[in-house]
Amino acid sequence: MPIDAAGALAAAPRVREIAWDHKDVQLYHLGIGAGRPATDPGELRYTLESRLHVLPSFATVAGGGAPGVIGTLSVPGVDVDLAHVLHGGQRLRLHRPAVPVRGRARASSRVVAVYDKGGAAVLILRTEVTDADGPLWTDEAEVFVRGEGGWGGERGPSGRPSPPPAEPADHVVERTVREDQALLYRLSGDFNPLHADPEFAARAGFERPVLHGLCTYGTTLKAVVDTLLDGDVTRVRAYDARFAGVVYPGETLRVRMWRTTGTDGGGADGGGADGGGAGEARVAVSAVERGDAPVLSDTVVRYG
Repeated sequence: MPIDAAGALAAAPRVREIAWDHKDVQLYHLGIGAGRPATDPGELRYTLESRLHVLPSFATVAGGGAPGVIGTLSVPGVDVDLAHVLHGGQRLRLHRPAVPVRGRARASSRVVAVYDKGGAAVLILRTEVTDADGPLWTDEAEVFVRGEGGWGGERGPSGRPSPPPAEPADHVVERTVREDQALLYRLSGDFNPLHADPEFAARAGFERPVLHGLCTYGTTLKAVVDTLLDGDVTRVRAYDARFAGVVYPGETLRVRMWRTTGTDGGGADGGGADGGGAGEARVAVSAVERGDAPVLSDTVVRYG
């Protein structure tokens, strides 16, 4: 079998040293759509080095190496065609209030679960990042490999997305994805040709190159931080999302947000940031031009 579940789970962690500085952070922020309008004080927090705050989702690209989806393919016991690989979901836990603007750290990655979905396999790659002062963050990438199931392994949790809350969202914002967004975002480390090469995208079953799932992931977290947390990136504690569909560059993302705890009564009129208490927000993201086709589901941001 191309995937040897026992071998992947038994493999030693892959350990690498990572480093980043303000230029990496700024490039990432631009890659997820920050800087529009360019002179807006709220945007300068993401683009100007003298005011720089790090959006926590930068953790998924810190160090500039291959993202978890690509890194999983180098694990012993995993030998699959990149064209059959999809990013199923991402989970992030912050162990400190802020990701530093510059740093050096040790990243240790290993496959912690392999599930047999029948027509596909799902691998969970966990990465734990620590620096000289201790743990920084832990993230998990859920990697979906078409055509690699059926060996009789554990099926794992249900892959069906949960519906968003039935009540109207507390806030709705829209974010336009630039035509060249994927070309800019890939400079942060994910050079998968699916996001740039039309021929490769067609071989993978898409009409044209698609946006990186982690670009949508970062764009969504920025929308939540700016809308609910008054731009305070240090309040984010955890961020989970499942990738429910693709985004094509040039499309518009509709981001709906529901406060489930710690609300301050901001209401559904789109006004008012969170009052400063701990809480949780549920989020759903869709592509406006394709009839609000789901893009992110089961998305939760926990904050302090």
